[in-house]
Amino acid sequence: MHVILLGTAAGGGFPQWNCWCPTCRVARENPQLARPRSQSSIAFSADGVRWFLGNASPDVREQLAQLPQQPVQGVRHVPVEGIVLTDAELDHTLGVALLREGRLLQLIATPAVLRTIAEDSRVLAVTQAFATVQTVEVALGEQLSLDYRDGSPSGLTIEMRAVRGDAPRFARKEEVGHTVAAFVSDSASGKSFAFVPGCGGLGPKFLARLNEVDLLLFDGTFWAEDELIRLDITDRPASSMGHVPVSGPEGSLAVLSQLSCRQKVYTHINNTNPMLVEQSPERAVVDAKGMIVGMDGMRFEI
Repeated sequence: MHVILLGTAAGGGFPQWNCWCPTCRVARENPQLARPRSQSSIAFSADGVRWFLGNASPDVREQLAQLPQQPVQGVRHVPVEGIVLTDAELDHTLGVALLREGRLLQLIATPAVLRTIAEDSRVLAVTQAFATVQTVEVALGEQLSLDYRDGSPSGLTIEMRAVRGDAPRFARKEEVGHTVAAFVSDSASGKSFAFVPGCGGLGPKFLARLNEVDLLLFDGTFWAEDELIRLDITDRPASSMGHVPVSGPEGSLAVLSQLSCRQKVYTHINNTNPMLVEQSPERAVVDAKGMIVGMDGMRFEI
């Protein structure tokens, strides 16, 4: 199974267009020390030819250029077989509308996410004005086979589990399953990975499930619980925004570094997070714990 990190920044990208925090300043003044990143998304494939997306960011057009080039017959070619959505946030779903020229799109998500993009953000309704959109509902805890757009099986299965987090601001009601972890398995190899770009808590049952995967792509949004408070950006701590911070005795670094899965990678990293600076003390701590700070274009084969 092949996995590509198409984008590794949180909403707004890195550096964020209107941000002059210390980390964004480094990215602008010395980008080789804090390399730019687009907004969080992945691509995954059983055969390295036909690809599914994990979320569709506003940067999707540029991100699709990272997929391996394949021979194209005819005038139109759609390199995306389906889009798995882990929530309904704009930075994870606006790319769906930008793919409207695809004529036939497949969206795989929980009922809560599909309802939110249909009725609240109306991303689904807008896209449906231009393309046929097939929606595939995934019940929480259900293991579902992923099919290609032509209906043939990919050999991959997906399971979604609800994680702690905030529903989108524009959602008119909060429903179970508005934020999930996606577990993708390859039936041929038995290998699996988890894609968790947003997560506000790490309970024992969830950690046990994460420990079963071969590759973990996890929420690296904030370094500290009070990161945005100290920068005078907001008065909300990280956990109240649906993100467990990286640092601290109960932070994701201390907890996840104990898991036995072979590769553990941070993605969805906010522009304020100091571990984005490659020679920073924070990056050194992450490296010492054996975890990886994700970078756009990173590729994994499991």
